[in-house]
Amino acid sequence: MIRIGSKVLGWHLVVGSLVFAIMTLTLAAISEDVVRHEPLSIVDAGFSRWLELNGSPLLTSVMLAITSLGATWAVTGILAAFVFYLLRRRGYYWIAVALSSVVGGMLLNRLLKFAFQRPRPSFENPILTFTGYSFPSGHTMAATVLFGTLAAYFVTRTSDTSRRVLIIAVAGLLMVLVAFSRIYLGAHCLSDVLAAMAEGLAWIALCLTLAYSLRRQRESGKSHG
Repeated sequence: MIRIGSKVLGWHLVVGSLVFAIMTLTLAAISEDVVRHEPLSIVDAGFSRWLELNGSPLLTSVMLAITSLGATWAVTGILAAFVFYLLRRRGYYWIAVALSSVVGGMLLNRLLKFAFQRPRPSFENPILTFTGYSFPSGHTMAATVLFGTLAAYFVTRTSDTSRRVLIIAVAGLLMVLVAFSRIYLGAHCLSDVLAAMAEGLAWIALCLTLAYSLRRQRESGKSHG
C-alpha cells in the first residue's frame, strides 16, 4: 500500500494509477500505429467503408441525436448543471474534479489534435462534411471525461453494488454510442475514437488520483495540526 504521512491511501490511489498507466500505454500504442500507418489504419478504412455501405436514414437520424451528447454546447450545459448541483450541496472537492477532468480533458484533446494533425477521413458520399483535425476524436473525448466523471461521482454516492454496476454500465454505453456515432457520420476513424476513449479514461484517472491524494494530504495535515 502507498502511504502519505503515515496514512494509507488505499485502493483508490492504486486503481487510479493502474488505470492511468494502462490507458496511457493504450493511447501510445494507437498513436504509434496511426503515425506509422500500421495494421490499425487498414482496419480504420475497412470499418468506415462498411458503415458507409450499410447505413440507413433512420440510423443516421439516431446517430445525429446521439453525437450531440459529445458536442461542446451539450457537454458545457451538462457540466454547468452538475456544478450547480454540487454547489447546492457544497461539494467543492467534486467541483474541482469535474472542472479539471472535463475542461482540462477537452483542452488536452485540442493539443493532441494539433500535435498529430491527422486529416479527416474522406468518403464519396459523406453524410456530413467536417473540418479540423481527426485524431483523437474531440466528441468522444468530451463524452468520456463528462460521463466518466459523472459515473465516478454517483458511484461514490451509493454502497449498493448493483447500482454501481448500473451507473458504470450506463456511462460506458453513452461513451461507446457517441464514439460509434462519430465513425458512422464519417467524422472519425475507429482509431480516432479508441484513442480518445483511452485519452479520456487516463485523464479522469489522473485527475481523480491527484485530487484524492491532495485531499488525504490535507486531512492528514489537519489531524496533525
